[in-house]
Parts: sequence; C-alpha cells; structure tokens
Amino acid sequence: MSTAKELRAKSGADLQKELLELRREQFNLRMTRATGQDVKPDQFTKVRRNIARLKTVQGEQSKGKKA
Repeated sequence: MSTAKELRAKSGADLQKELLELRREQFNLRMTRATGQDVKPDQFTKVRRNIARLKTVQGEQSKGKKA
C-alpha cells in the first residue's frame, strides 16, 4: 500500500479506484474467514488502516478544493 505522501500525489479518480480495490479485499477477507479458511488476522488491520489512510487523503483533497 502507498504511504499518505504517495496518495496525495494521485488524482481523485485514482484514489476512488484504489478505495474500491481495498473494499473488495476487505470483503474477500471476511468471506474467507466466514467459510472457515485460515486468514492472517493482521491482514484485517492492514486493510482497515489503508482504507482509513486513503479516506483521510480524499477528505484533505476535498477540503482543499472548497477553500
């Protein structure tokens, strides 16, 4: 995953696309766990934090456009 600095350099459309990919990954992790397969618990945390990081950058960009 990208750092916040790398994410800030991306366009809004790229961020939206990456958010969709992360949401799918999060969904797939939940489905894998629900079917009883082994999932590394730290993957849930990593994906959740990456989503939060991305949404933070999106919020910064939207506030920057309003000002």
